[in-house]
Amino acid sequence: MHWYEKLNKYFPIEEMKSREHMETLLRERGDIYHKDEGPLHVLMYVELDYFVFIDYLFVSKDARGQGLGHKLMEKLKKKGKPIILEVEPINYEDTDTEKRLRFYKREGFEHAKSIGYERRSLATNEINAMEILYWAPNNESEEMIYDAMKKTYEMIHTYKDKQIYGQSYQPVEEVLTFEEDRDRENLLEDI
Repeated sequence: MHWYEKLNKYFPIEEMKSREHMETLLRERGDIYHKDEGPLHVLMYVELDYFVFIDYLFVSKDARGQGLGHKLMEKLKKKGKPIILEVEPINYEDTDTEKRLRFYKREGFEHAKSIGYERRSLATNEINAMEILYWAPNNESEEMIYDAMKKTYEMIHTYKDKQIYGQSYQPVEEVLTFEEDRDRENLLEDI
């Protein structure tokens, strides 16, 4: 099966970039947008000088529990930069959401409670709320993580959006918010 089809079957439509968008990023932004693919995994990520952003991580059901996800995380952690990713809040009807959160907690990720992230899906036209998780090897602040997310949104998520989708995503200031004293529950606390 083609790498895009693996991702498309696993991730909800409102979280997926189109195949054209991802192939355009690989072709035109190959200096920063990368694909690590094997028979049992697909990892799409962005690497800039001061952080790594995981766009998609898929590990086949056949390989789960065998340490493949951990090996992929270790490979990224060796870069010595903060690692950032988006996750959907726990959906009790989808047991994979809680499994994903448990995995990232085991890998040492933290919940960026001060960062809000809501974006309208171009596929469904519905508002999609996501949470930001991060691994900070040098105790990087949530404010630094927020700045990295804004950069990712502008450089990757909205790259050629009007040309590819026929419409644009919302501007970054409508999608990402930062409230240092936000009183939110830690998504990973009871996992």
